[in-house]
Parts: sequence; C-alpha cells; structure tokens
Amino acid sequence: QVQLVESGGGLVQPGGSLRLSCAASGTIFSINAMGWYRQAPGKERELVATITNGGKTNYADSVKGRFTITISRDNAKNMVYLQMNSLKPEDTAFYYCNAETRPSSWTVTTFISWGQGTQVTVSS
Repeated sequence: QVQLVESGGGLVQPGGSLRLSCAASGTIFSINAMGWYRQAPGKERELVATITNGGKTNYADSVKGRFTITISRDNAKNMVYLQMNSLKPEDTAFYYCNAETRPSSWTVTTFISWGQGTQVTVSS
C-alpha cells in the first residue's frame, strides 16, 4: 500500500507563490510518473502537470505557457513538487498528488495512488 501526503497549500493573494510538496511512502520499489491534479468547486478534477522518473514533464494546456508553474521531483526522497508563481484566482482548487508505483522487483504491475489533497485559495 502506498500513501501520498500533500503539503504546502494555503491562502495566497493574486500574484503570490506557493510550493506544494507530496511525499510518497509505503510499499514502493520504484515510482514511474508522478503528477499534480486539481479540482475547483463544481468542476471535474483536471490535470495540472506530470513528470516521469526520468524528468520528462507534461503540462496541461490550461497552465502551459505560464512559465510560473513548474513540476519537479526528488527520486531519492520519493517526492514531487509543484512550484506556482504569479497565482491567479482561477488557480483556486484542491490540489491532489498522484503516483504510479511498482511495489516490488518481482512484478511489473503498477498501481495508481492519490493523496488526500491540499487546498489552494488565491484571493485578495
């Protein structure tokens, strides 16, 4: 079983910054992709960004081109981060961490796990 714990959310003014962190723990042999998703009130959960264990990143069209949102990871610590600068009110949402993990060297089966989420509110 894998646990993902997010941290770093909070209330920030428009134009402000936040750095979200997500720590993965549990039965983990390796982690493939990790990512961040968000869900705003009344909307479906949507992709923000993903990153492979090799560091290849993918950003949703809604945030692509905003050079103020960056996903990164620390493979040694099983952590993924989301640095968000110049935040806008439309970035207000619950942010969820996601990871595709392989539990053991004896299997190629992978599992998708989700964290409980962290609230990000951008408001003056």
